[in-house]
Amino acid sequence: MATLTTPISEATIRALKVGDEVHITGTLYTGRDAVHKYLHEGGQLPPEVKLDGGILYHCGPVMLKQDDGTWKCTAAGPTTSIREEPYQAQVIGDFGLRGVIGKGGMGEKTLAGCKEHGCVYLHAIGGAAQVLAECVTRVKGVYLLEEFGSPEAIWELEVVNFPAVVTMDSHGNSLHREVLAASQAELAKRL
Repeated sequence: MATLTTPISEATIRALKVGDEVHITGTLYTGRDAVHKYLHEGGQLPPEVKLDGGILYHCGPVMLKQDDGTWKCTAAGPTTSIREEPYQAQVIGDFGLRGVIGKGGMGEKTLAGCKEHGCVYLHAIGGAAQVLAECVTRVKGVYLLEEFGSPEAIWELEVVNFPAVVTMDSHGNSLHREVLAASQAELAKRL
């Protein structure tokens, strides 16, 4: 089990391989469809959002505003990542990401971006949104809330021991590609 503390160095990411389990401590930024499209089209990040050496989480968290004006994260499950495939490699390169968290995996374009720029795709457990929210110790900020709405905003989350598994590494290996090939081979035997 590796511990990743943000910001993360390229050397730390390049040492990871498909199948490695990690615990993440530090800052995660959420980003879904609206954020990816916005950045892909040249949109600017607010100056407070520091993605370089960081991790972008494909997540639309459920947040409750507290009486004191702060936010509490009550659910933080991953969303399906493949929707970001047209944008992800560019976002990785443009912003110096070292990790992307989601579920379901991503395609060859993102895999190539991970290899070129020193990034990994991390799979979080779907259906465990409340358990994953327990790893969020503080909501540090929210950005582009008015523009995109709560699920699509960029939420800055402080996390401790957030669990994930490397399923696409920076060496061109993809567990998702392996599973697809094995499934297709098995299907071919049955046809």
